[in-house]
Amino acid sequence: MHDGPDTTRTANLLGATALAVTDLAITGSARAVGLSTSAAAALVILSTAPGPSVSDLGRRIGLSQPAAARMVASMESTGLVRRAPGAGREVSVHPTPDGERTAAALLAARESALRRLVAALDPDAQQALAAALGTLLTELHGEVGSAELLCRMCDRACCVDGAVCPVGQAQRDSLRGS
Repeated sequence: MHDGPDTTRTANLLGATALAVTDLAITGSARAVGLSTSAAAALVILSTAPGPSVSDLGRRIGLSQPAAARMVASMESTGLVRRAPGAGREVSVHPTPDGERTAAALLAARESALRRLVAALDPDAQQALAAALGTLLTELHGEVGSAELLCRMCDRACCVDGAVCPVGQAQRDSLRGS
């Protein structure tokens, strides 16, 4: 830990930035396609990993089983997901073609908002921000303990296309006991 004289102010700036970025990138993207943030996260997860149980999907986005069941029922009624028999008594959840298109639109809206913010920085500042965010995400993984929860609204292709995802690396390190 590096607790310097500006740590409190920097922490406050980070908090304000995190909240504003969430409002812009997550809440705004979900609103643009007419979904709650939980439903938006569920669609993004299902677009890359279809077929979890309702309970598992809820866990991945931070919802209780009853709340996840209500969310899935609502998404099913609007044609974004379908339920199918899973293992044993479980029911698996899959995106419909409309759900896949909506997930793609969500990620595109999220990317557009975030790219506008990052573009305000010069290239050197962008590199410094990327390094700092990698460090913070590694630390957050240690706090949260779930890569799935941290990355529930991530565009997975960004972290597997020639780059190492800091959250994925932290997950692998924790499994190895590092």
